[in-house]
Amino acid sequence: MDLEFNKNEDLNKQLIFHLNKKLQKVHLGGGEARIEKEHAKGKLTARERISYLTDDDSEFLEVGALTADGMYAEEGGCPSAGVVTGIGYVKGRMCMIVANDATVKAGAWFPMTAKKNLRAQEIAMENRIPIIYLVDSAGVFLPMQNEIFPDKEHFGRQFRNNAKMSSMGIVQVAAIMGSCVAGGAYLPIMSDEAMIVDKTGSIFLAGSYLVKAAIGETVDNETLGGATTHCEISGVTDNKYDTDQDCLDAIRNIFDKIGSSEKAGFDRATSAKPTKDEKELYGTFPSDRVKPYEMREIIERLVDGSEFDEYKQDYGKTLLCGTARIDGWAVGIVANQRKIVKNKKGEMQMGGVIYSDSADKAARFIMNCNQRKIPLVFIQDVSGFMVGSKAEHGGIIKDGAKMVNAMSNSVVPKFTIIVGNSYGAGNYAMCGKAYDPRLIYSWPTAQMAVMSGASAAKTLLQIKVASLKKAGKEITPEDEKTLLDEIKAKYEEELSPYYAASRLWVDGVIDPLETRKVISMGIEAANHAPITERFNVGVIQT
Repeated sequence: MDLEFNKNEDLNKQLIFHLNKKLQKVHLGGGEARIEKEHAKGKLTARERISYLTDDDSEFLEVGALTADGMYAEEGGCPSAGVVTGIGYVKGRMCMIVANDATVKAGAWFPMTAKKNLRAQEIAMENRIPIIYLVDSAGVFLPMQNEIFPDKEHFGRQFRNNAKMSSMGIVQVAAIMGSCVAGGAYLPIMSDEAMIVDKTGSIFLAGSYLVKAAIGETVDNETLGGATTHCEISGVTDNKYDTDQDCLDAIRNIFDKIGSSEKAGFDRATSAKPTKDEKELYGTFPSDRVKPYEMREIIERLVDGSEFDEYKQDYGKTLLCGTARIDGWAVGIVANQRKIVKNKKGEMQMGGVIYSDSADKAARFIMNCNQRKIPLVFIQDVSGFMVGSKAEHGGIIKDGAKMVNAMSNSVVPKFTIIVGNSYGAGNYAMCGKAYDPRLIYSWPTAQMAVMSGASAAKTLLQIKVASLKKAGKEITPEDEKTLLDEIKAKYEEELSPYYAASRLWVDGVIDPLETRKVISMGIEAANHAPITERFNVGVIQT
């Protein structure tokens, strides 16, 4: 191994160490003291419930682990947005699991909690997989109700999704394992089956204090909405159980008897490991994000047998397109090439930039994958589309639109992995969050913004200096440097993959060695949803 490889490996392993430290903290939720309080009540934590519910030795793909990271500091923080969501297996059936974390503000809903719950429901709906709600929440976090209550993508949208999923035939099972109050009470009751844990579970539109204030009635919460009330008197819940474990066992029994679903029919062969060592990803991916590298070396450490069948290898070289298998699943890969290459005219092209010929190639490849029913994987390390008079005269806007059109109208499932840069319209063309990837994850090396930090900082500095001079202020070179440092620091923070993950612009930040798992489980989930639309790119200039 050369010195450059070792340097890359050291830095990338440091980034993985930092990621794991963040995840360890997130997994503690509200902290060890709060966990002990839940145990003292005879309750399991959200993560313990998921671990008990899911099949032994099965995979669990967490979605949104870093949601709300660094947010809500004035309220003491909200690790993982107070809810744990992910794709797991119950009695061999793949499903989405949503578990409120009562150690975080009693499971109260913050704005990002709503966004995360809606993302979980979206994944279940797109892939037509069952969803399990493990409910333990104090309801909306009232000091922020204006950011969570009335809008289209706020709290109420989840109940609309409950109804939509029922009409789609998607199984929904809910367990009330703690508080379930106010509007949140509709979520489990709009599910197909609702169970409740005796003495710790309760469900009502208004608790005893609010009932007293509203109508003057004095009643305790257990009488008002406990397990006995709702299983024996109101009929709101279906069955009650003595412990969390008993309730989770009942869910497993339900899933043991669910019939199989239709399949989309994506091709899967016997899985094979890459022949090139996956761990070499740490040394292969450069520590310097502007340094050229060979994207094929990355792909060959992700795909089965390190076999990548390239499409139009000698044309549009700043995008690599081709078919391969990942954990047995057939995939079509569209990846940015970061090497400096020569085009067909012998002209040098910058790596990581999308040119007219590469956009044209990608559009045609995406069409082929749709025709052949092959899921698409986008591997992003993109600086954007080529600019300048030559590119404009060559029709870069037309060819870029062709690629965006084909990608947007794709009916096969799309998956996006951001490994490096994700800037400007390049983010869009390479299936950014706005283009409905079934899953989108980033490596710790990723950056996402309208443009690179250096370019943005200089542009923002020019705007700021011009504004200050217009106001009559004299700006010295020292002042400019101070301003530039402040702008760079703020922009660099916003470029971070953790900034993106905290706002659910990506579903999570992962160790590169988890990439195969993310894509494989994503395609397996997508295979539950038969394709019912025809691929049609509409009006497009050629």
